[in-house]
Amino acid sequence: MKALLCTQFGPPSLLEIKDVPSPTPGPGEVVITVKAASVNFPDVLIIENKYQFKPALPFSPGSELAGVVKEVGEGVASTAPGDRVMVFTIHGAFAEEVKVEATRVLPIPAGMTFPTAAALLLTYGTMDHGLRDRGAVKTGETVLVLGASGGIGIASIQIAKALGARVIACASSEDKLAVCREQGADEVINYATSDLREGIKALTGGRGVDVIVDPVGGAYTEPALRSIAWRGRLLVVGFAAGDIPKIPLNLTLLKGCAIVGVFWGEFLRREPEAFAGSVAQLGQWYAEGRLKPHISATFPLERAAEAIEMMAARQVVGKVIVLP
Repeated sequence: MKALLCTQFGPPSLLEIKDVPSPTPGPGEVVITVKAASVNFPDVLIIENKYQFKPALPFSPGSELAGVVKEVGEGVASTAPGDRVMVFTIHGAFAEEVKVEATRVLPIPAGMTFPTAAALLLTYGTMDHGLRDRGAVKTGETVLVLGASGGIGIASIQIAKALGARVIACASSEDKLAVCREQGADEVINYATSDLREGIKALTGGRGVDVIVDPVGGAYTEPALRSIAWRGRLLVVGFAAGDIPKIPLNLTLLKGCAIVGVFWGEFLRREPEAFAGSVAQLGQWYAEGRLKPHISATFPLERAAEAIEMMAARQVVGKVIVLP
């Protein structure tokens, strides 16, 4: 089979397409024929050896996929060959086949395509956990989304709207903000051309926002936090800007607010029952038409490195899909 391999740590240009042996499942494992895999920001970090999980070389990047079960190992009763499934795995998705633990395999909801299934689990799962569980968003609250045109951002917009919140989307260009409006954002702020704090003040009448979704970090976290409402919640999702901000802790005292970490991978490992409930909620919202991943581009496996390069250059709107 063919796979995109990281044989040395560095930029996407160092990745190579190679022929490798097809995997064989061991006890409790499943081999899946990959039909679609999505690109996420951790794929950029993992090939540069900057991610919290550090696989041994060589390895295939890619953490989110959808496909068909090819073979199951001893003791696997939860799925069978021929099943349409979606999977979150730390790496290995950018290949024609992948071997994963059976506990990571979930059925694709009826009527959902492989590309949509590959674009759903990580971003929408992260933000259902973030907004509904960690952020406790309530109907009528205002949610501010930084980096709102990316996969996490669009998932945040759609889930916040499903929860009855008002959404203010922030991005760095008018084209990106237009996509945010199409996805349901009520208001938008271009933080490349206007002052973020003044924009929030104007849109909230000086009250501030109840919940901040921050997958960006860098220079935007502190001004957003300074614009949070009393008892607000800042959701720390990631650091796409590259810099981890250092927050003056007196702000949490003055605002009576909380800074809350959102680590979806650890959530699904530590709280499998809650995770199952989250996936069920996502499936229900999808069936109701409330959730729809925005897929802006697709690439064949041979050009998967280009897709990762797009993510590294912050050029991805919504999700980009690799089709082996």
